[in-house]
Amino acid sequence: MSKNHSALGAYLIALMFAGCGAAYAQATYPTKPIRIVTAAAGGGGDFSARILAQGLTNSFGQQVIVDNRGGGNGIIAAQTVTKSPADGYTLLLYPNPLWLLPFLQDNVPYDPVKDFAPISLTDSAPNVLVVHPSLPVKSVRELISLAKARPGELNYSRASAGSPVHLAAELFMAMAGVTIVPVPYKGGGPAVLALLAGEVELSFASLGASGAAAITSKRLRALAVTSAEPSPLFPGLPTMAASGLPGFEAVSVKGLFAPAGTPASIVNRLNREVVQILRRPEIKERFLNSGAEIVGTSPGEFESFLKSDMAKWGKLIKAAKIRGD
Repeated sequence: MSKNHSALGAYLIALMFAGCGAAYAQATYPTKPIRIVTAAAGGGGDFSARILAQGLTNSFGQQVIVDNRGGGNGIIAAQTVTKSPADGYTLLLYPNPLWLLPFLQDNVPYDPVKDFAPISLTDSAPNVLVVHPSLPVKSVRELISLAKARPGELNYSRASAGSPVHLAAELFMAMAGVTIVPVPYKGGGPAVLALLAGEVELSFASLGASGAAAITSKRLRALAVTSAEPSPLFPGLPTMAASGLPGFEAVSVKGLFAPAGTPASIVNRLNREVVQILRRPEIKERFLNSGAEIVGTSPGEFESFLKSDMAKWGKLIKAAKIRGD
């Protein structure tokens, strides 16, 4: 046998063993702890990540830990994952700003589509259009009429530029053909407090238990929910779409990702386990109590949603000339 044939044979054998090793690693996954990278502790992403970490730990028999990497508008968390091996042991759980940031600022060091492997959407949370009780409107249609009669006179509170609260308001103005002035605050909590204090007339608020209590006590008046369908979080509250703006939908959604290149067998295994966890009645209840609804999708469905969501909001962000704070 010639030297060339010997070298080729050795190369093919090496490839065969390498392939067997990779297949074995995928078949036995996981064999060590997994970490879920998310935003700072105490937020919605942290809540979702910890529920999934607990469930996956029980399912896999391997410890799944939460790694909080706040800051940089999500860039720190994203890069932690994109720079990790694509082996299923480092995952990312993050909301919409992850894939909308490239529309809001330049030189974002990751591509939301090319650098991640979608596993599943995990949960969503609608915003609620709420007004100060001093505002003489009791429906979305009445608010639109008032805003058209008083162009530029009404104010709304928002959190950071490009946040779900901000984008919901921009979508409302674009679809209703009205102009309402944004007043920025440092976070969703301060934005709601400003509305309660009467500093602004309205907001597309992300409401927790305190916000819901404010509605119940009539310190705020809720007009509609921003999800496409009525939400169990706010029974009896109509959707924006059913209140005169067909097609309106603006929700905060979170998703679980792996680094691009992660084997499909591992992505699918993670997807099966995550969806099973989310479908448990007690898990659904925990999310509802936190102000969110469980989702659970296939990787393909998540990928399709990601692209359509980027197209929808990217167009609005460009038209409204929104830039990150």
